Amino acid sequence: MFWGFMLVCCLLIPVSMLVIGGLWRTRPPERVNSVYGYRTARSMKNRETWVFAHAYCGGLWRKMGWVLLVISAVALLPVWGKGPETIGAAGIGITAVQCAAAVLSVVPVEAALKRTFHENGRRRDPAGEEGDRA
Repeated sequence: MFWGFMLVCCLLIPVSMLVIGGLWRTRPPERVNSVYGYRTARSMKNRETWVFAHAYCGGLWRKMGWVLLVISAVALLPVWGKGPETIGAAGIGITAVQCAAAVLSVVPVEAALKRTFHENGRRRDPAGEEGDRA
């Protein structure tokens, strides 16, 4: 019984990433705000950086969500039938990995923002324009 409960708990983060990722990819929060959404200094420069960051993060979270969903379910299989302490420890380990993956997703999103936009939030010229004009 506890193993099933832990399985559900371990699937909450990947399922949340799938749902939120899909939502952000197709419908980012309407306004740049400091309450809800992918909120970093670079993503909050203007509406264009905001939408780009949500689309990029949403796509990334959708992919990561599926991978984490499968890995999490498979990783919990070896503790089937074990004691609650063993199952709980496995669940905590799986959840820690999931949280680390979610937090580390900031790195590729910020790199994509940096490649696509200047520091002031203006989109870079695809022809390779250098500089940070206002």
